[in-house]
Amino acid sequence: MDILVDTHVLLWAWAGDKRLTRADRDLLAAKDVNAHVSIVSVWEIAIKSSLGKLELRAPLDELIGSFAEFHLSLLSLRMEHVLLIHALRQHHCDPFDRMLIAQAKHEGMHLLTADPQFSAYDVPLIMA
Repeated sequence: MDILVDTHVLLWAWAGDKRLTRADRDLLAAKDVNAHVSIVSVWEIAIKSSLGKLELRAPLDELIGSFAEFHLSLLSLRMEHVLLIHALRQHHCDPFDRMLIAQAKHEGMHLLTADPQFSAYDVPLIMA
């Protein structure tokens, strides 16, 4: 199974936040799971931290370096993802979240999230 990790779930994993359950952590570490984090999430974290809307416990490059520890690979942004966002209904106004939805949909991935608004889209979800 291929999973795309939502930005807040990535931050929870990095911070050791208890909102990311043992079951979610086990899922990310499972041998038959290919877990990905989008470059869009890295971009969102960079923007929000530079604006003072998100406080990071360590430098961003350290977060990126920890992807292997959490068995995460980086998903690039492709033109197909950008084009698909145009076809998405406007259930969710956050452009970062909409792009994650488009990426998961195009790549045939499940989206690991705690955001109930994602259920309005035709993309398989794993609720954290």
